[in-house]
Amino acid sequence: MSIDYGRFDRGRGMNYWQYDPVLQHEVERTYPGDRGWAEERFDEFGAIVGTTVAPNSDTIDEHGPELRQYDRHGRLVNDIEYHPAQLENEELVYGAGIVADSFRAPPDRDDPASMLHHLTMDYLLAYADVGLTCPVAMTAGVALVLERFDHGSDGSLSEFFDRLTAREYDDLLQGAMFLTERQGGSDVGATETVAERTDDGWELTGEKWFCSNVDSGAILTLARTPDAPDGTEGLSLFLVPGTTSNGERDGAFVRRLKDKLGTVSVPTGEVEFRGAEAHLVGELESGFRYMSEMLNLERIANAFASCGLIGRALLESKVRAANREAFGSTIDRYPLMRRDLVEMAVAHEAATAFTFDAGRAFDRYHRGDEDAFALMRLLVPIAKSRTGRMAVDVASYAMEIHGGNGYVNDFVTNRLLRDAQVLPIWEGTSNILSLDVLRALAREDAHEPALALTRDRLDGIEHDDLADLVATTRDELDGLQEALVTLATEEEEYAQLHAKELAEYVFDVYTAALLLSEADGELAAGNRRKGLVARQFVTDAFGRSAARGITSGDALSLDGFEEIVRFA
Repeated sequence: MSIDYGRFDRGRGMNYWQYDPVLQHEVERTYPGDRGWAEERFDEFGAIVGTTVAPNSDTIDEHGPELRQYDRHGRLVNDIEYHPAQLENEELVYGAGIVADSFRAPPDRDDPASMLHHLTMDYLLAYADVGLTCPVAMTAGVALVLERFDHGSDGSLSEFFDRLTAREYDDLLQGAMFLTERQGGSDVGATETVAERTDDGWELTGEKWFCSNVDSGAILTLARTPDAPDGTEGLSLFLVPGTTSNGERDGAFVRRLKDKLGTVSVPTGEVEFRGAEAHLVGELESGFRYMSEMLNLERIANAFASCGLIGRALLESKVRAANREAFGSTIDRYPLMRRDLVEMAVAHEAATAFTFDAGRAFDRYHRGDEDAFALMRLLVPIAKSRTGRMAVDVASYAMEIHGGNGYVNDFVTNRLLRDAQVLPIWEGTSNILSLDVLRALAREDAHEPALALTRDRLDGIEHDDLADLVATTRDELDGLQEALVTLATEEEEYAQLHAKELAEYVFDVYTAALLLSEADGELAAGNRRKGLVARQFVTDAFGRSAARGITSGDALSLDGFEEIVRFA
């Protein structure tokens, strides 16, 4: 049965879980453990996000956090003041277990849920507010680092872990990661913040330039002891207990909040450490390795948020196209609009399928499966890089579908595009991520499990309707292998020059095989929709016939519109 998007006037006031069959399919395909329990939680959370968090987020975009440095008596307080809608959103989201469930056994369970559970809730939250996904992911990231690397060498940090994973909002301590320094940017090895021992532990002195969730109570940051070597190998990881109670006492001063394009709900500022109290996490000069664990989670969370934002932009586009009348008909009846909606839907489906595979690899590694490490190291940076750019493209076109209305603040597409623009930037730009892919190939041979999985999926496809697509993808798999050999044998400069194209090539080939494998199972059950999605993706990814496909007779966007866009 088709979804009638014409019954809505905009994409809120609904349950996002129930109106995202693509998400439901990927959860069914990848979720470890008791899926029935998880789906009930996602259904509850999808309703909360769609009916309360989403309208609150529109309000917060107009009334963002404000920094109050001094009280009326001139005392330094460094308080961030929030609109009540922001506090309600936080209480609802954290109270739903978006962090706690993956670290503590939920009330009706014996064991914690998987990290994939947390990431799926992150996806749903991004339908309403990408900004709020940032502190949520960082809170989970700080908890993950403390859980994985013990509780510090200068005293137990277990109280921080307990509060980071609290289910009750009044007990919650939010987390943050302050990495960027003005002179360093992506060059983390250029960190100049200094850590010095005191009688009670450590003090930090330095400046952090781009600090999101700036008033969090558990901040992970990198610093260098006076006798440590240069570069990343000399960095140690510290936990700073927060900056909100009293700026002078904490030794941390929020200089100002950034005036950002989007993600208004998360306050981002510049912080000076002025002898800030700090706790060493793990061993000295192992900080970059520890922080990399959190960075992997932040990157895959970024990809899940990108997919959620794409889902919302697509939903708004479907609703608009089903309601907007022009020249005597709703615009979703016209061929060009149908083609646009099909291509947007396929982009959403491809991004979500790849990202859930990357999330599953991350989850397996987090649960102790070392065999998943190499695959995770390749898929995570590619997922983050590709989906961030796709989110910008889809949000931009969603604005175009709304016409002039989409360009003004009264319509959510304005905010979606502003929020989307940070997704290719957070946790590493596409250039940085592409270079990380080269490192994963060189150090972990990360291409081997990815290529083997791709080949196995293609080998397992049996349905005749997919034979031509399988042949095309096999040819591209051979091309990808040739590209990998070329970059492995050429000079480093040449490899770096083509690193971004390589990352995108991996995404396309891997995703084509994944969608075809899914389509094979669906066709065997009598459902042709996923086969149409796979055909559109392979055509878009690997090129059309001569004359840009115009002479090919291809009318897939028209023939498959009801199945692909409306889930008929």
